Amino acid sequence: MTLLRSPKTPPKPLPFVRKKKEAMALLGLKDMGNNKDDNPKMCKTTGLPRKRFYRARAHSNPLSDSHFPVPLSPSHVDYTLHYPQLFPSPDKVTSSKRIQFADIGCGFGGLLVSLSTLFPETLMIGMEIRDKVTEYVKERILALRLAHPGQYQNVSVVRTNSMKYIPNYFSKGQLSKMFFLFPDPHFKEKNHRRRVISPHLLDEYAYVLGVGGIIYTITDVEELGEWMQACLKEHPLFEALTEEELEADPVVKLLGSATEEGQKVARNGGQTFRAVFRRIDPPSDA
Repeated sequence: MTLLRSPKTPPKPLPFVRKKKEAMALLGLKDMGNNKDDNPKMCKTTGLPRKRFYRARAHSNPLSDSHFPVPLSPSHVDYTLHYPQLFPSPDKVTSSKRIQFADIGCGFGGLLVSLSTLFPETLMIGMEIRDKVTEYVKERILALRLAHPGQYQNVSVVRTNSMKYIPNYFSKGQLSKMFFLFPDPHFKEKNHRRRVISPHLLDEYAYVLGVGGIIYTITDVEELGEWMQACLKEHPLFEALTEEELEADPVVKLLGSATEEGQKVARNGGQTFRAVFRRIDPPSDA
Protein backbone atom coordinates (compact mmCIF):
# COMPACT_ATOMS: atom_id res chain seq x y z
CA MET A 1 0.00 0.00 0.00
CA THR A 2 1.39 3.35 -1.04
CA LEU A 3 0.99 6.27 1.35
CA LEU A 4 0.09 9.53 -0.27
CA ARG A 5 2.00 12.54 0.98
CA SER A 6 0.58 15.98 0.80
CA PRO A 7 2.75 18.35 -1.15
CA LYS A 8 4.93 20.59 1.01
CA THR A 9 3.83 24.16 1.28
CA PRO A 10 6.62 26.28 -0.12
CA PRO A 11 8.14 28.65 2.44
CA LYS A 12 6.86 32.15 2.45
CA PRO A 13 9.40 34.45 0.83
CA LEU A 14 10.85 37.12 3.07
CA PRO A 15 9.72 40.60 2.19
CA PHE A 16 12.23 42.84 0.48
CA VAL A 17 13.74 45.12 3.09
CA ARG A 18 15.30 48.41 2.17
CA LYS A 19 16.45 49.67 5.53
CA LYS A 20 18.76 48.21 8.16
CA LYS A 21 16.29 48.96 10.98
CA GLU A 22 13.53 47.05 9.19
CA ALA A 23 15.84 44.07 8.68
CA MET A 24 16.86 44.04 12.34
CA ALA A 25 13.20 44.22 13.44
CA LEU A 26 12.24 41.43 11.05
CA LEU A 27 14.93 39.17 12.51
CA GLY A 28 14.04 40.12 16.07
CA LEU A 29 17.43 41.70 16.70
CA LYS A 30 18.47 44.97 18.24
CA ASP A 31 20.52 47.52 16.34
CA MET A 32 23.72 47.46 18.35
CA GLY A 33 25.23 50.35 16.49
CA ASN A 34 22.76 53.12 17.25
CA ASN A 35 22.27 52.73 20.98
CA LYS A 36 25.47 53.16 22.94
CA ASP A 37 23.89 51.46 25.96
CA ASP A 38 23.53 48.28 23.89
CA ASN A 39 26.92 48.52 22.22
CA PRO A 40 29.01 45.59 23.51
CA LYS A 41 32.23 47.46 22.72
CA MET A 42 31.41 50.14 25.30
CA CYS A 43 31.48 49.64 29.06
CA LYS A 44 28.13 50.65 30.55
CA THR A 45 29.61 51.83 33.85
CA THR A 46 32.51 53.94 32.54
CA GLY A 47 31.24 54.78 29.06
CA LEU A 48 34.70 53.93 27.70
CA PRO A 49 35.55 51.36 25.02
CA ARG A 50 36.51 47.88 26.16
CA LYS A 51 40.08 46.94 25.32
CA ARG A 52 39.29 43.30 24.62
CA PHE A 53 37.58 44.34 21.39
CA TYR A 54 40.66 46.22 20.21
CA ARG A 55 43.46 43.80 21.06
CA ALA A 56 46.32 43.53 18.60
CA ARG A 57 49.82 42.13 18.45
CA ALA A 58 52.06 43.71 21.04
CA HIS A 59 54.43 45.05 18.39
CA SER A 60 54.57 45.73 14.69
CA ASN A 61 57.41 45.79 12.20
CA PRO A 62 58.13 49.50 11.60
CA LEU A 63 60.20 48.75 8.50
CA SER A 64 57.36 47.05 6.63
CA ASP A 65 55.28 48.99 4.13
CA SER A 66 51.98 50.16 5.60
CA HIS A 67 49.19 51.83 3.71
CA PHE A 68 47.68 54.83 5.42
CA PRO A 69 47.41 58.51 4.50
CA VAL A 70 50.36 60.71 5.38
CA PRO A 71 50.35 64.54 5.17
CA LEU A 72 52.69 66.00 2.58
CA SER A 73 54.10 68.41 5.16
CA PRO A 74 53.30 69.75 8.65
CA SER A 75 51.13 72.46 7.09
CA HIS A 76 48.89 69.72 5.67
CA VAL A 77 48.05 68.21 9.08
CA ASP A 78 44.27 68.58 9.49
CA TYR A 79 43.77 70.25 12.87
CA THR A 80 40.01 70.48 12.28
CA LEU A 81 39.88 66.68 12.24
CA HIS A 82 41.95 66.18 15.37
CA TYR A 83 40.70 69.12 17.46
CA PRO A 84 37.24 70.02 16.08
CA GLN A 85 36.12 72.14 19.03
CA LEU A 86 39.29 74.23 19.02
CA PHE A 87 39.48 74.48 15.22
CA PRO A 88 35.93 74.26 13.81
CA SER A 89 37.13 75.43 10.39
CA PRO A 90 40.48 75.62 8.55
CA ASP A 91 40.59 79.42 8.79
CA LYS A 92 40.74 79.11 12.60
CA VAL A 93 44.07 77.24 12.43
CA THR A 94 46.98 79.55 13.20
CA SER A 95 50.71 79.00 13.42
CA SER A 96 50.66 80.17 17.05
CA LYS A 97 48.64 77.12 18.13
CA ARG A 98 50.42 73.93 17.13
CA ILE A 99 50.93 70.43 18.50
CA GLN A 100 53.65 70.51 21.17
CA PHE A 101 53.59 67.00 22.71
CA ALA A 102 54.01 63.76 20.74
CA ASP A 103 53.59 60.32 22.33
CA ILE A 104 55.38 57.92 19.98
CA GLY A 105 53.83 54.46 20.08
CA CYS A 106 51.09 55.70 22.39
CA GLY A 107 49.47 52.29 22.92
CA PHE A 108 46.03 52.56 24.51
CA GLY A 109 46.47 56.26 25.28
CA GLY A 110 46.92 56.22 29.05
CA LEU A 111 49.68 58.83 29.06
CA LEU A 112 47.79 61.11 26.67
CA VAL A 113 44.70 61.08 28.86
CA SER A 114 46.77 61.99 31.93
CA LEU A 115 48.68 64.73 30.12
CA SER A 116 45.51 66.23 28.64
CA THR A 117 44.23 67.44 32.01
CA LEU A 118 47.70 68.23 33.36
CA PHE A 119 48.38 70.55 30.38
CA PRO A 120 44.89 71.64 29.23
CA GLU A 121 46.21 74.46 27.02
CA THR A 122 48.72 72.27 25.15
CA LEU A 123 47.89 70.38 21.97
CA MET A 124 49.17 66.81 21.97
CA ILE A 125 48.94 63.78 19.73
CA GLY A 126 49.60 60.06 19.99
CA MET A 127 51.22 58.23 17.10
CA GLU A 128 50.44 54.51 16.83
CA ILE A 129 51.11 52.06 14.01
CA ARG A 130 48.53 49.38 15.00
CA ASP A 131 45.11 50.05 13.50
CA LYS A 132 42.94 48.43 16.20
CA VAL A 133 44.83 50.17 18.99
CA THR A 134 44.54 53.51 17.20
CA GLU A 135 40.79 52.95 16.84
CA TYR A 136 40.53 52.27 20.57
CA VAL A 137 42.29 55.52 21.46
CA LYS A 138 39.99 57.45 19.10
CA GLU A 139 36.92 55.95 20.75
CA ARG A 140 38.37 56.59 24.20
CA ILE A 141 38.98 60.26 23.46
CA LEU A 142 35.49 60.70 21.98
CA ALA A 143 33.91 59.04 25.02
CA LEU A 144 35.88 61.26 27.41
CA ARG A 145 34.89 64.38 25.49
CA LEU A 146 31.22 63.40 25.77
CA ALA A 147 31.48 62.55 29.46
CA HIS A 148 33.48 65.68 30.35
CA PRO A 149 32.33 68.61 28.19
CA GLY A 150 35.11 71.09 27.55
CA GLN A 151 37.86 68.64 28.50
CA TYR A 152 40.11 66.38 26.40
CA GLN A 153 39.68 68.66 23.38
CA ASN A 154 43.45 69.13 23.21
CA VAL A 155 44.34 65.47 22.62
CA SER A 156 44.16 63.28 19.53
CA VAL A 157 45.69 60.23 17.88
CA VAL A 158 46.83 59.25 14.41
CA ARG A 159 47.75 55.94 12.86
CA THR A 160 51.16 56.32 11.29
CA ASN A 161 54.73 55.06 11.29
CA SER A 162 56.65 57.62 13.32
CA MET A 163 60.00 56.06 12.35
CA LYS A 164 59.32 57.14 8.78
CA TYR A 165 57.02 60.15 8.86
CA ILE A 166 57.91 62.37 11.83
CA PRO A 167 58.99 65.27 9.53
CA ASN A 168 55.62 65.05 7.73
CA TYR A 169 53.80 65.97 10.93
CA PHE A 170 56.07 68.42 12.74
CA SER A 171 58.14 71.36 11.59
CA LYS A 172 61.57 72.35 12.87
CA GLY A 173 61.56 73.06 16.61
CA GLN A 174 57.79 72.60 16.89
CA LEU A 175 57.67 70.09 19.75
CA SER A 176 58.47 70.67 23.39
CA LYS A 177 58.06 67.08 24.61
CA MET A 178 58.41 63.63 23.03
CA PHE A 179 57.58 60.36 24.77
CA PHE A 180 58.87 56.84 24.09
CA LEU A 181 57.32 54.63 26.75
CA PHE A 182 58.01 50.88 26.81
CA PRO A 183 59.00 50.58 23.13
CA ASP A 184 59.58 47.28 21.40
CA PRO A 185 63.03 46.03 22.55
CA HIS A 186 63.80 44.12 19.32
CA PHE A 187 66.14 41.80 21.19
CA LYS A 188 67.95 40.28 18.20
CA GLU A 189 70.99 42.29 17.16
CA LYS A 190 69.96 42.15 13.51
CA ASN A 191 66.71 43.90 14.48
CA HIS A 192 68.31 46.74 16.45
CA ARG A 193 67.76 48.96 13.41
CA ARG A 194 64.04 48.69 14.17
CA ARG A 195 64.45 50.32 17.57
CA VAL A 196 62.64 53.63 17.86
CA ILE A 197 65.62 55.18 19.67
CA SER A 198 68.73 55.04 17.51
CA PRO A 199 71.50 57.48 16.52
CA HIS A 200 70.03 58.33 13.11
CA LEU A 201 66.46 58.71 14.41
CA LEU A 202 67.67 61.01 17.18
CA ASP A 203 68.75 63.39 14.42
CA GLU A 204 65.11 63.63 13.32
CA TYR A 205 63.84 64.00 16.87
CA ALA A 206 66.37 66.77 17.49
CA TYR A 207 65.08 68.52 14.36
CA VAL A 208 61.42 68.61 15.49
CA LEU A 209 62.23 69.33 19.17
CA GLY A 210 62.80 72.95 20.09
CA VAL A 211 65.84 73.90 22.15
CA GLY A 212 64.93 73.11 25.76
CA GLY A 213 62.46 70.43 24.66
CA ILE A 214 62.57 67.14 26.53
CA ILE A 215 62.61 63.54 25.34
CA TYR A 216 61.29 60.96 27.81
CA THR A 217 62.06 57.23 27.56
CA ILE A 218 61.32 54.31 29.87
CA THR A 219 61.47 50.51 29.57
CA ASP A 220 61.45 47.41 31.73
CA VAL A 221 64.21 45.81 29.64
CA GLU A 222 67.59 46.68 31.16
CA GLU A 223 69.59 46.17 27.96
CA LEU A 224 67.23 48.45 26.02
CA GLY A 225 67.38 51.03 28.80
CA GLU A 226 71.17 51.06 28.56
CA TRP A 227 70.92 51.31 24.76
CA MET A 228 68.60 54.34 24.86
CA GLN A 229 70.66 56.01 27.56
CA ALA A 230 73.85 55.51 25.54
CA CYS A 231 72.32 56.76 22.27
CA LEU A 232 71.05 59.95 23.93
CA LYS A 233 74.24 60.52 25.91
CA GLU A 234 76.42 60.25 22.81
CA HIS A 235 74.29 62.56 20.71
CA PRO A 236 75.68 66.13 20.65
CA LEU A 237 72.22 67.76 20.77
CA PHE A 238 70.99 66.14 23.99
CA GLU A 239 71.99 66.35 27.65
CA ALA A 240 70.60 64.43 30.63
CA LEU A 241 68.36 66.13 33.17
CA THR A 242 69.75 66.36 36.68
CA GLU A 243 68.17 64.46 39.56
CA GLU A 244 66.79 67.74 40.89
CA GLU A 245 65.15 68.49 37.54
CA LEU A 246 63.69 65.00 37.34
CA GLU A 247 62.24 65.34 40.81
CA ALA A 248 60.61 68.67 39.94
CA ASP A 249 59.11 67.52 36.64
CA PRO A 250 55.49 66.30 37.16
CA VAL A 251 55.61 64.34 33.90
CA VAL A 252 58.38 62.04 35.14
CA LYS A 253 56.04 60.60 37.75
CA LEU A 254 53.61 59.51 35.03
CA LEU A 255 56.14 57.57 32.96
CA GLY A 256 55.82 54.35 34.92
CA SER A 257 52.19 54.63 36.01
CA ALA A 258 50.06 56.17 33.26
CA THR A 259 50.37 53.46 30.61
CA GLU A 260 48.92 49.96 30.57
CA GLU A 261 52.40 48.49 30.14
CA GLY A 262 53.78 50.48 33.06
CA GLN A 263 50.92 49.36 35.30
CA LYS A 264 51.55 45.75 34.34
CA VAL A 265 55.24 46.07 35.25
CA ALA A 266 54.29 47.63 38.60
CA ARG A 267 51.79 44.84 39.36
CA ASN A 268 54.46 42.23 38.68
CA GLY A 269 57.03 44.05 40.82
CA GLY A 270 59.26 44.69 37.82
CA GLN A 271 62.03 47.24 37.47
CA THR A 272 62.05 50.15 35.04
CA PHE A 273 64.89 52.06 33.41
CA ARG A 274 64.33 55.63 32.27
CA ALA A 275 66.35 58.15 30.33
CA VAL A 276 65.21 61.78 30.19
CA PHE A 277 67.21 64.22 28.09
CA ARG A 278 66.96 67.87 27.04
CA ARG A 279 67.45 69.22 23.54
CA ILE A 280 70.34 71.70 23.58
CA ASP A 281 72.01 74.08 21.15
CA PRO A 282 74.72 72.52 18.98
CA PRO A 283 78.25 72.84 20.35
CA SER A 284 80.02 76.01 19.22
CA ASP A 285 82.67 74.02 17.35
CA ALA A 286 80.05 71.99 15.44
